[in-house]
Amino acid sequence: MAITNFIPTIWSETLATQLEKKYIAVAHCNREFEGDIKERGATVKICGVGAIDIGDYTKNTDMDNPQTLSDTVQELNIDQAKYFNFQIDDIDKAQCTPKLMEAAMKLAASGLANAADKFIYNMYDQAGIEMEGWLSDIVDSIVRARTALFQNNVSDSEEVVVEITPEVAMRLMKEKSELISDNNALIESGCVGSIAGCKIYVSNNVARINNAGSVLHKCFVRTKRAIAFAEQLSEINAYRPEKRFADAVKGLYLFGGKVVYPNEMVVLTFDVAND
Repeated sequence: MAITNFIPTIWSETLATQLEKKYIAVAHCNREFEGDIKERGATVKICGVGAIDIGDYTKNTDMDNPQTLSDTVQELNIDQAKYFNFQIDDIDKAQCTPKLMEAAMKLAASGLANAADKFIYNMYDQAGIEMEGWLSDIVDSIVRARTALFQNNVSDSEEVVVEITPEVAMRLMKEKSELISDNNALIESGCVGSIAGCKIYVSNNVARINNAGSVLHKCFVRTKRAIAFAEQLSEINAYRPEKRFADAVKGLYLFGGKVVYPNEMVVLTFDVAND
């Protein structure tokens, strides 16, 4: 790719497409609030509606006056900024097959997606429900978490996802190998099967906390609206470094997230021995 052929819009779309393929945590967030984010420090307004009163109806009797709905507004802060900045030497570019630039952009997308997913998974302390997970019976742990969501009025109509570390997934596969999906499309998205109507996703970005000889794995069981996320590929530019014969590309990625429905989010903490 010659620098003269660089079209920012096309490369931004390419990078955005690659990001979507790499996300796991972000893919399970509510992203309808994304708008025109220009810089770090911006805020996104998240508007909601308060509870609706339900009354008893009596025939031939007037109802109460209409309820005045109260709206709720939360602010999602765009407080995360990540960048990439790489160059490809003209000699390497001339000799490479396939093109290095396309491969490098895919790696940049993977790095940005990992950063965003880690950000989401580090919100484990904001969950409305925290439960101990049992490595001896992971299926039961997930069922208990789903039951807790039922008790918080999260019905069957709400899609619930479970996100676990590879170490917990390995034990789950040994426990219930028949649950593992053979659907290639699902596997490519990180999904390994389902339990109690919840799809199970594996991510190496799920938080792990060192704890005196063991590691606490902070796995998620949540609805897709529990966490709101907004992002913007703010800048993507090509340039020629002054002191090099090379093409270079740099990009700025802005994002932020917020737990907006904590009662629709369970953190299952699995205590894994430090082997």
